[in-house]
Amino acid sequence: MIVVGGENLIDMVQIQEPSQWPRFDAIPGGAPYNVAIACARQGRDVGYATPISTDKLGQHLADRVLADGVSLLADRRSEPTSMAVVSLTNGQASYAFYRDGTAERCVTTDSILSSLPDTTSLLMVGGLAITGGDDAPAWQAVYHDCHSRGMITAMDPNIRVLMIKDRDSYMARFEDMLTVTDMLKLSDEDLEWLYPGTTPEQGLELLQTKTSAHLIVVTKGGDGAIGAVAGQTVSVAAGKADPFMDTVGAGDTFMATLLAEIDTQAATRAELGALTAQDLENMMARAATAAAINCSRAGCNPPYENELPPR
Repeated sequence: MIVVGGENLIDMVQIQEPSQWPRFDAIPGGAPYNVAIACARQGRDVGYATPISTDKLGQHLADRVLADGVSLLADRRSEPTSMAVVSLTNGQASYAFYRDGTAERCVTTDSILSSLPDTTSLLMVGGLAITGGDDAPAWQAVYHDCHSRGMITAMDPNIRVLMIKDRDSYMARFEDMLTVTDMLKLSDEDLEWLYPGTTPEQGLELLQTKTSAHLIVVTKGGDGAIGAVAGQTVSVAAGKADPFMDTVGAGDTFMATLLAEIDTQAATRAELGALTAQDLENMMARAATAAAINCSRAGCNPPYENELPPR
């Protein structure tokens, strides 16, 4: 089973800018939450290890993830659902996050570990879960524990700068987790914040000196993606979205597709270590296609397995 850990929340997105009261759409989200859904849609056995609230917004989140066959591994919590509010002022978007005391942050190292099935073969952690607070060290400790027990570990930091209050603490946690990471995916924007002034190509080289990861992928939006495996570098073009709607969830879909491909081809760390540059290029090309399909639809709406080309 692929197990995903990280935030679930409701994006309250302002849909117009009236003269008086704004209107908002409530959209289920959170990068790891999206990854779990996208991965399950590709036929993988997926468990979601972060608690979801029992409030009405939490029920909306639970219903959506369950509809795609994701198993909820953590007990539901009575604490409220986290929210991200996207407001408009003169057409410009601003963001505010409300996560203090919410259900998705009610985790400890023991509570997470006790929820993991014996069939867990891969653990993916990322997003706001490693940003800060008491929950971040818990996920960090779980990540180490799973790696020590032979599970494949995967990380996508999906950095949200507004949520990082202590850069030094974040960098220490991130670089510590790099040392027990088997597969790493991040965006060029993540890379620029982590190591300012570094190009994606330079960042790829730098990361190879900092991580144990056998596979590293850097996405570059419309410029495609580059990756490294066993000392070799590969690149793929971005997929073509027709029609193009938006990029919401594109990076999450890309990550989920990589995880689905790893689960298909390399269920153990030894098998992951045997993957070649051609294997990674094929994985990335499929991930680019999946992300493009997602971009052809409004919001995060990843493709199902039968919408992707045969392997």
